[in-house]
Amino acid sequence: MAPRSRRQRHRKPPLSVAPPTVVTPVPLTLPKSGPSIDTLGFFSLEKNVPGLSQVILQKLNMKSYEEYKLVIDGGTPVSGFGFQCPQEMFQRMEDTFRFCAHCRALPSGLSGSKVLRHCKRCRNVYYCGPECQRSDWPAHRTVCQELRLVAVDRLMEWLLVTGDFVLPSGPWPWPPEVVQDWDTWFSMRGLQLDATLDAVIGSHAMTTLWTSVGRPRPDPDVLQGSLKRLLTDALSRPLTLGLGVRALGIEVGKIGGSTVHVIGASHVETFLTRPGDYNELGYMFPGHLGFRVIMVGVDVATGFSQSTSTSSLEPGTIQLIGHRGLYHDFWEEQVETGQIAHPDLVVAFHPGFHSCPDLMEAWLPTLLLLRDYEIPTLITVYSHQELAASLQILVDLDTHITAYGANPFTSLKPEQVYSNPNKQPVYCCAYYIMFLGSSWQLDKRQLEDKVDGGV
Repeated sequence: MAPRSRRQRHRKPPLSVAPPTVVTPVPLTLPKSGPSIDTLGFFSLEKNVPGLSQVILQKLNMKSYEEYKLVIDGGTPVSGFGFQCPQEMFQRMEDTFRFCAHCRALPSGLSGSKVLRHCKRCRNVYYCGPECQRSDWPAHRTVCQELRLVAVDRLMEWLLVTGDFVLPSGPWPWPPEVVQDWDTWFSMRGLQLDATLDAVIGSHAMTTLWTSVGRPRPDPDVLQGSLKRLLTDALSRPLTLGLGVRALGIEVGKIGGSTVHVIGASHVETFLTRPGDYNELGYMFPGHLGFRVIMVGVDVATGFSQSTSTSSLEPGTIQLIGHRGLYHDFWEEQVETGQIAHPDLVVAFHPGFHSCPDLMEAWLPTLLLLRDYEIPTLITVYSHQELAASLQILVDLDTHITAYGANPFTSLKPEQVYSNPNKQPVYCCAYYIMFLGSSWQLDKRQLEDKVDGGV
């Protein structure tokens, strides 16, 4: 393993390229296998709203963060987790959003007759009184309309969890090269998609949802818009993966199938993920000889972790499997020993290594491994700020960046910063970065080409 020594002696990149977006404001013991982005994210709530993490645990009928983590990892809770009816579930979920967006007061910290009331326009953020709402309006007005969408999507997402909203699926009727973005994808699905959405909007499950929420049911066009945003959110990852396969020239007709490693995977990629969720990747490449997508990360959901296999894939099939742990350890234990195939492509959805030293420390060996072994790699980020910070780190690591920019298959579902509600919402897979090998390897090849060519 020759490149290992170079990885160990490479200097760490400067971490001052962007302000941190994830912090740990309270003492925290990280997993022995490496820092968990889920854990860091949960405890960062305390930075903006002290006491919010405990409110969340209380409303979810949980005794500790360890129990919360067990549930999102796919395990079975040990206490009285659960709700007696859907109405209680939605009410308790909404209660976790109840804090003043201006002064950050929780219900327990209010004095006198003060009561938290939501903004009537977006129904998403709360205020403890008119004074805080007026003071906060200059910040809130810029995001109020988007947060209105967030409030609807947050409830409608339940239909995906219950399986009452099944994504339209099937071979693409258009040539794959024509489908370059969401506009062409929606046009291609056309009548099939309209029929699917109409059926969900008119379903008993939709009626039950809004009855349980205790809110007026939105107009059909609002519900249809939400379903479309949720659809793009669910399909953004497989189609972004396909974008990388296209752009990096991965051979999908290889005998035995193609192997993709999704690294830094968390509960977002693995909890409640169904076998058919990546079928759209296959439809993007008709005639492919199989895709094996292996999710690797310290936060991979328990139920998703399975033994990997080196057996050949059936042509046209997609296999989703997982491994819990750090990628550079997985590489040494599984790839170098020949237990699984060498990856044709590596993808990291929102690795977050730009955000704090702990994550950068964990990601550094993996980034250097990908660079030194010249593995085609795609990374996604949430915002232009994260794009700039991540690019700077990769440049400092001498990676050869082949492409970056706005992702045509970004999720259209806005994501609210939970403990900072008036921060501009972000979108999953909004930008991408692709790299292959290192700049010094490229310079060396160019020099060799000149020598061989007699220049």
